[in-house]
Amino acid sequence: MNSLDFDKPPEQTRVVVAMSGGVDSSVVAGLLKREGYDVLGITLQLYDHGAAVHRAGSCCAGQDIDDARRVCETLGIPHYVLDYERRFLETVINPFAESYVAGETPIPCVACNQTVKFADFLITAKELGADALATGHYIRSRPNPVPGHPERRALYRPVDAERDQSYFLFATTQEQIDYLRFPLGGMSKAAVRELAAEMGLVVAAKADSQDICFVPQGKYSDVITKLRPDAALAGDIVHLDGRVLGRHEGILHYTIGQRRGIGIATGEPLYVVHLDARGKRVIVGPKEALETRRLFLRDVNWLGDFPLTETPADGFDCFAKVRSTKPPKPAKLHVGSLGIYVELAEGEPGVAPGQACALYSAPGEDARVYGGGFIDRSEKEVVAETMLRQLLTAPAAA
Repeated sequence: MNSLDFDKPPEQTRVVVAMSGGVDSSVVAGLLKREGYDVLGITLQLYDHGAAVHRAGSCCAGQDIDDARRVCETLGIPHYVLDYERRFLETVINPFAESYVAGETPIPCVACNQTVKFADFLITAKELGADALATGHYIRSRPNPVPGHPERRALYRPVDAERDQSYFLFATTQEQIDYLRFPLGGMSKAAVRELAAEMGLVVAAKADSQDICFVPQGKYSDVITKLRPDAALAGDIVHLDGRVLGRHEGILHYTIGQRRGIGIATGEPLYVVHLDARGKRVIVGPKEALETRRLFLRDVNWLGDFPLTETPADGFDCFAKVRSTKPPKPAKLHVGSLGIYVELAEGEPGVAPGQACALYSAPGEDARVYGGGFIDRSEKEVVAETMLRQLLTAPAAA
């Protein structure tokens, strides 16, 4: 039986496994080898700077490449390392820095999947004669044939909701989905670790990698300052009502929704509600000013069964996810003269430009992934939105 849905035996099916050096991709390679597939393990070297080489929680750097090599030796499969450092810098790290400087909150993991992993790497896998590229992502894909496209597949949330990575894969194109396979989508993390131990893999107890692999200790500002030393421009910290409350040393040190470490002392709890890159202002306000209901999207990737242009005039009922750690919530997708935007049934606090909005058919584990887009801008509750617009259209203090 071919578990990857190919109409031929496993031994006649070549699969390239993207091996990061972690437990998930290692188990994928082990499972496919056990089932009799012709497996090739390939690791991408994406970066290699200082402490990242041996620190815990990294991926695609020195120690991780060595771990992937040792796993392949244990499994008895070929292992290759491809140097993608320049490509990763150009398509992931540099845009990450530019986005932060522009006052956004980027998600480089999505950009990495869009460019390096599921575009460039996928081409390499095909050049090696592989029938599929398999990864250790926690997401499911199933056949979804349509007239003229019998090989068509669709994405679904995984069984293990706590490991759901569909939010980071909303931008996967239909062509890529048809070629990719995700063997761990129906498994829990605990089961994966048990399999790794059973297979005798050196990474069985290895810590999971952090979301942003190239940011040591989560210090985004250090990476951005190194790439853009001119980016940390000082400016004012301004209340929504127009009061100047203090000064900051660069908007790149702040994120929407932040409360601690703003650098001002007042008699009320204040949160960062907007980053005005043009005016170099950090705009703060009360918690209720963070509530957002309308999200305008850019670079939308639609995976539904009908064209976006055929979206009902009154909107398409779906479920939206604007944070990777939260479940999808009721929403309505609109396509029209205003652009493509999502109306949230419930207000979502702290939504920032640059973040992703993934769309689903339902809130549960069997939900289909409809795609999504990057948040270009958002509209807050009426009072806060009015105050913000008035502030942004007024000239900044000299």
